[in-house]
Amino acid sequence: MTYHPDLFLQSINRRTFLQGAGLSIGSAALVNLLKRRGNGAPRVPANRGAVDPLHFTPRAKRVMVLTMAGGPTHLETLDYKPKLAELHGQPMPESYTKGQPIAQLQGQKLTCFAPQFAFKKFGQSGQEICELFPHIGAVADQICIVRSMRTEAINHDPAHTFMNTGTTISGRPAMGSWLLYGLGSECDDLPGFVVLTSLGKGGQAQPIAARQWHSGFLPSRFQGVEFRSKGDPVLYVGNPKGVSRDRQHDVVETVNELNALRQRHVDDPEIATRIAQYEMAFKMQASVPELMDISGEPKHILDLYGTQGGDGSFAANCLLARRLAERGVRFIQLYHRGWDHHGGLKRSMEITSKEVDQASAALIADLRQRGMLDDTLVIWGGEFGRTPMAQGNGRDHHIKGFSIWLAGGGIKPGVSYGETDELGYNAVKDIVDVHDLHATLLYLMGIDHERLTYRYQGRDFRLTDVAGRVVREVLA
Repeated sequence: MTYHPDLFLQSINRRTFLQGAGLSIGSAALVNLLKRRGNGAPRVPANRGAVDPLHFTPRAKRVMVLTMAGGPTHLETLDYKPKLAELHGQPMPESYTKGQPIAQLQGQKLTCFAPQFAFKKFGQSGQEICELFPHIGAVADQICIVRSMRTEAINHDPAHTFMNTGTTISGRPAMGSWLLYGLGSECDDLPGFVVLTSLGKGGQAQPIAARQWHSGFLPSRFQGVEFRSKGDPVLYVGNPKGVSRDRQHDVVETVNELNALRQRHVDDPEIATRIAQYEMAFKMQASVPELMDISGEPKHILDLYGTQGGDGSFAANCLLARRLAERGVRFIQLYHRGWDHHGGLKRSMEITSKEVDQASAALIADLRQRGMLDDTLVIWGGEFGRTPMAQGNGRDHHIKGFSIWLAGGGIKPGVSYGETDELGYNAVKDIVDVHDLHATLLYLMGIDHERLTYRYQGRDFRLTDVAGRVVREVLA
């Protein structure tokens, strides 16, 4: 039996109409009342943002977050501590650690563990970076190192959750989702928020849950979409054998007509999302293969990143990130798993640093030569740092002080900001917490973090909760 929407409309009798009309009028009145009371979250068109016009002149158009998942040690990356080297093997002064949260070292003998590698000064700026990262050192004049980060969660999953959503409570929107909600999407054939993951070989690889890029209580069209950099990038986006593109288009149109019919009656944002996502998936059948086809990339670009593509590596994902940015994707997050170095730190760092050093620097250089670095904010770092105390021949989780670097998108290049104490335990000067990082990110995209809100369960939520300041000292 063939179904036609008109048959459904013809089946509505007088009683049904009056009942439905009464409910609709009452619902409309209620919605209007709630909006006047400030209890209704604004409806946002698919490709427009809730912030219109922008609160500030934007410095950046897009964000790339290079997440070193597992917690890279700041003491063997970006924050050299010669005093810690002097105290190697000696008891950690109790004045630093008494009453402080320590992950797996709680209640154990705490011994100072020297930096395992030398640091060098790079570029005209003379920024100190570990010798394991010569390629990042080569772009030292383009990056801003923040050495005074602090966070609140001492275990991996809640720490990622806090870094991504501004809270340790699971189920809140990711920063990429907040950004899409605020600004909308710039492309209609790819998602506005894309996630890529890679697996390192130099350490324990903690799992990354898909809820780290979820939209939480925001409409689901704002959630991130994971692309696989090896094999089919998006599962089931291709047509089965025997199904032509024209036939698939007919199916999508018919399904969307049915969804639109239902949407006219219930006005459910999730139905609107479903309609938009069916259309997006159909467009992605053409756009994703073109995105993944790097045969047109010149050899010198492949050599720059150190990849031939399609191998699932961090380097391949960095190249894909640049290609996604060129196509208008607003927020791109790369996870490289393998930084959880509780033991065998020295050997693990030698491996993991090689997996990310060249490609991280290549992304900065490539964006710069294409004129895209000025309007692309790049953030490199993990969910926390590592302890100055030894855990065998490794380091434990640490939240009181760690390092990240930023580049492009309105960031002051070639500078260092903030300090930890002489042992690298506490951030002591120009402290930057995660809410400050989020506030600065939103500011660079033209958004006041205190005004980007969404009403849920009777409360106006925001990415920065009730905290956060724009770190203007690192802005160009």
